[in-house]
Amino acid sequence: MPSGTMEEVQVPAGAVDERAAIEVPAEEASAPEIEEKSRAIEEAALDAIFRAARTHDKFRDEPVSDETLNALYDLLKWGPTSANCSPARFLFLRSRAAKERLRPALSSGNREKTMAAPVTVIVAYEPRFYDRLSELYPLSADARSWFSGNEAFAGETAFRNGTLQGAYLIIAARALGLDCGPMSGFDKAKVDEEFFAYRGWKSNFLCNLGHGDPAGLGPRLPRLAFNEACEIL
Repeated sequence: MPSGTMEEVQVPAGAVDERAAIEVPAEEASAPEIEEKSRAIEEAALDAIFRAARTHDKFRDEPVSDETLNALYDLLKWGPTSANCSPARFLFLRSRAAKERLRPALSSGNREKTMAAPVTVIVAYEPRFYDRLSELYPLSADARSWFSGNEAFAGETAFRNGTLQGAYLIIAARALGLDCGPMSGFDKAKVDEEFFAYRGWKSNFLCNLGHGDPAGLGPRLPRLAFNEACEIL
């Protein structure tokens, strides 16, 4: 079974290692190493995605198009997952009827802002993600068996990597000029029964999307400093 970093799993003996299978053109292999700064994105982009981005509770009455939602997924899907398992599933609730189906599962503090948001995404995951591994990870013929016989390991992998993909959703949305309001505060069992009973997906968290109204923002909350949250060994 695989372990290790995303997309760089320890493959079983005899399996093809994705890293070894990549051929680097001679001219690239001999080229000088690219300096880190030349690969960094612009400061304005870093501000839009992280430093100046806020969690929004209030959104302007502006629609989010199908094209934007497609572009959003086409960005986030490239984020790494373990063995390229890609377990996240996204249900975009935009119509009033769909939002009304969600309403009974929302906590009181999340109800009004979610009903008013242009789009609410149910970030979910597919517990049987391994059924697609022959397509997504063709480097090993037995990749499905790493997970199919171990429900606990498969569940942990699906939840961890699905959560990662939910974070990629937020980054991609901000990169496309959208604002986000990710949240817990809902009844997972009700959501799963209402929306996923026939699919088998499991809900993880919700995220409101749209163009945020700055009037709904409060003071920026603090974050931990490097020496409070990190250690270098």
